[in-house]
Amino acid sequence: MAGPSTLRAALPGLRRTVRRFAPHLRRERLLVGGGLAALFAEVGLRLLEPWPLKFIIDAVIVDDPTANVPGLGWAENLDAGVLLAVLAGAIVVLTGLRALAAYGSTVAFALAGNRVLTTVRGELFRHLQRLSLRFHAGARTGDLLTRLTSDIGRLQEVTVTAALPLLGHVVTFVGMVAVMAWVDWRLTAIALAAFPVFALSMIQLTGRIRTVARTQRRVEGALASQASESLGAITVVQSYALEGTLSDQFEANNARSLKDGVKGKRLSAALERRTDVVVALGTGLVLYFGGRAVLRGALTPGDLVLFITYLKNAFKPLRDVAKYTGRLAKAAASGERIVDVLDTDPDVCDTPDAVDAPPLSGAVRFEHVTYGYDPQRPVLDDVDLDVRAGERIALVGPSGAGKSSLVGLLPRLYDPDAGRVLVDGVGVRGYTIASLRAQVGIVLQESVLFATTIRENIGYGAAGASDEEIEAAARLANAHQFITALPDGYDTIVGERGATLSGGQRQRIAIARAAVRRASIVVLDEPTAGLDGESERVVTEALNNLTRGCTTFLIAHDLRTVADADRILYLDAGKLVEAGTHAELVAAGGRYAAARSGAGADTPVVPAPRKKSARARAG
Repeated sequence: MAGPSTLRAALPGLRRTVRRFAPHLRRERLLVGGGLAALFAEVGLRLLEPWPLKFIIDAVIVDDPTANVPGLGWAENLDAGVLLAVLAGAIVVLTGLRALAAYGSTVAFALAGNRVLTTVRGELFRHLQRLSLRFHAGARTGDLLTRLTSDIGRLQEVTVTAALPLLGHVVTFVGMVAVMAWVDWRLTAIALAAFPVFALSMIQLTGRIRTVARTQRRVEGALASQASESLGAITVVQSYALEGTLSDQFEANNARSLKDGVKGKRLSAALERRTDVVVALGTGLVLYFGGRAVLRGALTPGDLVLFITYLKNAFKPLRDVAKYTGRLAKAAASGERIVDVLDTDPDVCDTPDAVDAPPLSGAVRFEHVTYGYDPQRPVLDDVDLDVRAGERIALVGPSGAGKSSLVGLLPRLYDPDAGRVLVDGVGVRGYTIASLRAQVGIVLQESVLFATTIRENIGYGAAGASDEEIEAAARLANAHQFITALPDGYDTIVGERGATLSGGQRQRIAIARAAVRRASIVVLDEPTAGLDGESERVVTEALNNLTRGCTTFLIAHDLRTVADADRILYLDAGKLVEAGTHAELVAAGGRYAAARSGAGADTPVVPAPRKKSARARAG
């Protein structure tokens, strides 16, 4: 979607960005206040800088040093050489003090701006993690990464190099125009006659720059998404020889980004060059009419030099305003992209009356549950199910039947569109999300490990887990032996997504991560798929250790792995169509029996019997 095409149309978005960041900025009010004080000091000193030059011309260079020179009565008895030295020294002192004030304002504003935007980046990252899977299913990871890194980085850069200098230049311009009007209001009016031309050009071109910048940021987000997807699936890319195809697609977007970038630079350059013309026009008019006033005796030569100096210094900020507004237009596009995400309300969050969940026994009820990533196309349709504490439930059925969606409702990865999910008789919305998820362990088909140590990967399962608890969880998952055989043991750093480990090793670490939290409900989503025979045997033993005494939901496509479940649920098109034990479903001759027969699974593979805890037996 194209952004606003004019500066006026962009103002609501700019105000929205400023309002969103204002609370963070208020926390830095001491730094901002100090920066403003230094800024006004710099402006005052800049206004004083040209006066020694005027005095030198009128009081030293002309024949009568003190004639018609207000403010120099104190110097009427000074030698011309001494007065020249004093005034030259005054220029050095004023410039030095101005430079010091400018340094102070720049550092204060830069520190405040960077602190605010560092806080915003942290807030944005936390917010992204709170948004539900429904949001992330419709978002592109690369685009979100661009907002988190590049867009925040652009705001940080612009805050220091454009927004803060622009504030100083505006104050300087206003101050210098006021002094120029005091010296000669007629010349000031002549100098400012060209200002409306500049203002119209700035408004027109800045709006176009912002539109181009917003388009470019969107294209860059698409580039990041495409690169992330391609590099994340590099095995598939190379296996299917897709390098050329994907490179062509990337080049097309890359060329579009280049085109937008060049267009933005061209518009910025046009704005700056128009400003140069306006400045030249104003200077020429002042020189002509001011020179005639000097010839008539209405102005002193020093007054004309003073006025020209102010004019150049006043229009220098004006020239920079043209440059900085182009940068600000680009920053506005980045700011709106950030605020768009921050203003997205999580659709899964703690309710006002939510309480921390007590230790749960694991009794689960799905009460007429309906859910869909797109509410118009439900993937679960009126599912009604009771699960006893400690019961082992197998979920089977064709791909897309809603198995993963059903168990995703337990830890509130998303909430149902209709119906309720209850644990121990209480709706899951009655518990805080953190306390509920702390008692649900999940092992996926492709369990993701983070690029850190094995110890930390396991410890992520329970905040504050001790080394002893981590090792105990690893032993339960049959992972301790291979971990200690690694060069750095538990402190071995694994590659991104656990790429330096085998599939079976990754799964056992994932099982240990689930085990360390001592969950009462465990979800196993195809945990042994793709493993070789020995790895599958070891992982299956670890899973039996993990789920002993827990309410367990096992999602499986290989129907040989579910024969020992207490109940098997067959889902199809989001509906629960069959339920029973393996023997009952085979005897019924329904879809489960047909699926086993079609898969050649007549002989079930039954793992070793599991010992149930007293709590599970009681359930």
